Amino acid sequence: MEFVLYLLLGACAGVLAGLFGVGGGIIIVPVLVFSFTLQGFDPSVLTHLAVGTSLATIVFTSINAVREHQRKGAVRWPIFAWMTLGILIGAGIGAKTASLIQGPMLQKIIGVFALVIAVQMALDLKPKASRGIPGKPGLTGAGVVIGWASAIFGIGGGSLTVPFLTWRSLPMQQAVATSSACGLPIALASALSFMLLGWHESHLPAHSLGYVYLPALLGIAVTSMFFARYGARLAHKLSPRLLKRLFAALLFCVGLSFLI
Repeated sequence: MEFVLYLLLGACAGVLAGLFGVGGGIIIVPVLVFSFTLQGFDPSVLTHLAVGTSLATIVFTSINAVREHQRKGAVRWPIFAWMTLGILIGAGIGAKTASLIQGPMLQKIIGVFALVIAVQMALDLKPKASRGIPGKPGLTGAGVVIGWASAIFGIGGGSLTVPFLTWRSLPMQQAVATSSACGLPIALASALSFMLLGWHESHLPAHSLGYVYLPALLGIAVTSMFFARYGARLAHKLSPRLLKRLFAALLFCVGLSFLI
């Protein structure tokens, strides 16, 4: 039954990754926390396990989403390259930061983040394009911050990268496409860090590779890779306003449940 849940979760994450450039982690982490709790995993490790597993799944989600966006010629590769340099640094620091936070407190931090993103999506709050694309140091610095935060929250960084790039005057479709590309190095660096940091943890369930739970990774990866291409196609065809608001309502409920 749990594996069916992981398959459905992967399908949702894939569509979200392609449609919004958010990587799907913002919904994967809460669902995995609830699932791991029901499965009786040790409370001291289950939140870290959910974050690490989410980041590992985003590796697979990003690949198909990026391929689809690249077919449209929307990925700005020079921006990606310089942001990735900072992302790799920030992701390692963020994973270490998360490992130092106790599980219950990490859940509350993720809950607050979910509420903030819910409000942003519901009200369609976006920074106005007021400046041009920064230089190489600016892109690298932004990558450090985005990589650090993404590793803590278990996300692909799209909820941070897209607003940043649109603020710096990048068209929305290019911002989503480039954000999807940035999600791959974020996920790779962060997932590897969580694997290493949890390698000697004694309270992990069977079939774990550090803070990555392999059955959940497999189930989510199988469907997320397939559905990511459909989300990317929708991003180039539909106005996602209604979907964003429905997604925001779901995130709001998730955030509240983590804080109560």
